[in-house]
Parts: sequence; structure tokens; C-alpha cells
Amino acid sequence: MTSSSARRPLDGLRVLDAATFIAGPYSAGLLAEFGAEVIKIEQPGEGDPMRRFGTPTACGDTLAWLSEARNKKSVTLDLRAPEGAALFRDLAAVSDVVIENFRPGTLEKWGLGWQALHAVNPRLVMLRVSGYGQTGPYRDRPGFARIAHAVGGLSYLAGMPGGVPVTPGSTSLGDYISGLYGVVGILLALRHRDATGEGQYIDVALFESVFRMLDELAPAYDHAGTVRDREGSGTLNACPHGHFECGDGRWMAIACTNDKMFARLCQAMQRPDLASRFGRVADRLRDRMIVDGEVAAWTRSAPRDAILEICLRHEVPSGPINSIADIFTDPHFAARETIVRIPQETLGSVAVPATLPRLSATPGRIDHLGPALGADTDAVLRTVLNLSETQLADLRQRGIL
Repeated sequence: MTSSSARRPLDGLRVLDAATFIAGPYSAGLLAEFGAEVIKIEQPGEGDPMRRFGTPTACGDTLAWLSEARNKKSVTLDLRAPEGAALFRDLAAVSDVVIENFRPGTLEKWGLGWQALHAVNPRLVMLRVSGYGQTGPYRDRPGFARIAHAVGGLSYLAGMPGGVPVTPGSTSLGDYISGLYGVVGILLALRHRDATGEGQYIDVALFESVFRMLDELAPAYDHAGTVRDREGSGTLNACPHGHFECGDGRWMAIACTNDKMFARLCQAMQRPDLASRFGRVADRLRDRMIVDGEVAAWTRSAPRDAILEICLRHEVPSGPINSIADIFTDPHFAARETIVRIPQETLGSVAVPATLPRLSATPGRIDHLGPALGADTDAVLRTVLNLSETQLADLRQRGIL
């Protein structure tokens, strides 16, 4: 584990996280893990809806909140009230980054849009995350990851051939992808700011983040009119390349993307006849049902661990299809500390994914899990904006904090 006093790459950076739910807050969380001071702005009395999303706990917040709001400070502030908006502008004037994911135009109604914040801090970088982006005919539509998967083209590809399109993995993948693009945009904008003194805003649309991950779909359609459909657990571009059940009812993945890999698989299966008959990718793709059937018959002949051992001995790309229970007992996850336990006052400790990416000299770290609502309001407003106890009490009495 990294020392709690070790310097991190983003030490000294101040970020206002005014976003809700996943994409924008995920960007802010990544910055916090690498040293940024992230001030989470939440609605008084309510907080981020993420506090109520997922598995509830005895501390009052969900496990999703505890994991995704790590390292942040919680400040309650009603942005819809003129006094709250004024305080937010004051905070933005002394911050480096603002992150928001309201529907386009919402912050402008409160006097907190890009033009207003840029005016008080020309060096400010602003990340704006929305379902469809800040421009275009769909800009005012609400958007969530599931909608982005659909509109961006990913859900159309997910599912069994001829079956119902499904959400890949039933996760908020589009939110997390957008959060990563948000961090990339912030770091690029900060580099430009440091060189020129000028801030800028970043426009991240959930559907575009999903669309960018679809490998050759766009050029293939434009070039040849190809419309890729649902391919189930395999792919039409390689064979065998999919998921196979083993003799104990457990599943594994095998990926033979070229002829050499298939030759190694044939050696593992002790089937030189298959190597002779289907040695070229074109032959395998033409008779993919036969090839996949032969591989499936072989994997069902023994328990998964035995099949995996044979595949790995022959350097066949393969791996178990892990449930989360499998992951918690996997020695590789343990060796790399991919799951870490972080203390929590009420719960004892909570297991969460480790900080990524892994830097050799200045790694990130998790200092604490998601904070209680408003836990840092007084401290932040006293130290950053020099508000007095009398001012804080007045603002709290009027529901601004």
C-alpha cells in the first residue's frame, strides 16, 4: 500500500463535482484518487441519488455510494437559490475544474453555465456530461447508460442471434466509459491551460462514448453496407472464439483469432485432423458450426479447471468466465490487490475495486470511502471562502446549505 503522505500527480488541484449519479462523479473520483481535492456539491437534505442506488447499509448510504464517492468532500449547497449559486461561483473562481451532468441548459438557468463561470475564472476547465451532448436535436432529451447503449449501437449487438437485444453485462458501462473520456478531456484541457492560461469546456455525450467503442462498425457499413447483428457468445470474425461449457457445468472463454492459435488448440485437443481440415481462418468461418461443435464437445469432456490447464499449457488464449464469487477467490486478483478493503466507521470495512491505472512512481490511493452528506460543508466554506460561523449558521437556517 502507498503511504498516506506520498505525493500524487494531481496534488494541489481543486475540483468541484456538481454532477450526480455515475459518469461525472466517476471522473471526479478518479481525479481524487490521484490527489485532487474534490468537493462534492450536493442538494441539502437529499444529496446525490447515488446514495440511495444499490445495496443499502447500516451507515445510511449504499455500497455504490461508498465505493464511487471515495476520497471526496461533501458540501451541501442549493444551486437553485441565488445565494447558493453565488457561493458556487465563488468556489469556481478558486477552483481548477468543475464537473456537471445536468441536462443542457440547466446550469445556464441558474447563472452557472460555461460563460458565467469562465467570466469569474478564465483558467477554469469544465466537464459537461449529458446523454446526447450540448448540441444537436436530441440535446434536451434525458439520457442514462441504458439509453446510451441503445442509441450508440451497442445493445443492438448484444444478445443471441435473432433474440432480444440485451444490456451488456447489466452494468452502467456507458457511464463509466464516459467518465474515462471525461478524465482524458480534463487532463488534456489542463495541459493546454498550463501552456496558455486559457480554460475550456469538454462536451461528453454518453451515446458517443459508447459509439466510439464499436471497432470497425462505422467504416464497414460505409464501405460495404455491412450491418453486424447479434452474434451471441461468438463472433463472425474468428472461430473458435466464444464461450464453452465444461464437464462440471462451469464456463470458459476461448479466443483463437488466427491460424497459429487454432493449431495450438488442436494440439491441446489431440485432434490433428481438425488442424488439417480447418487450418485456415476462411475454412473455419465457413464451417463455424462444425468447429465450435467439436470444441464444445471437448470442453464438456472434463471439468473446467482441467480444460483450462491443458489450454494454458499449449498457450491457447483462454480463461474462466468468473462470477464475482470466483473473482474473490482468484489468486491473480489477490496478488495484484485488485480488490482492496477500506475501513468504514459503521461497517468495519468495505471491499472495493483498487485504484487504476497503476503508476510506478506516483500511484493513486483510496484515503476514505464516500462521505456522509454535508460532512465537509463548514470546513470547506470556512477555509476556501472564509465564511464565518455566523454566516454559515444563517445560510443553514435558510436552507441554502
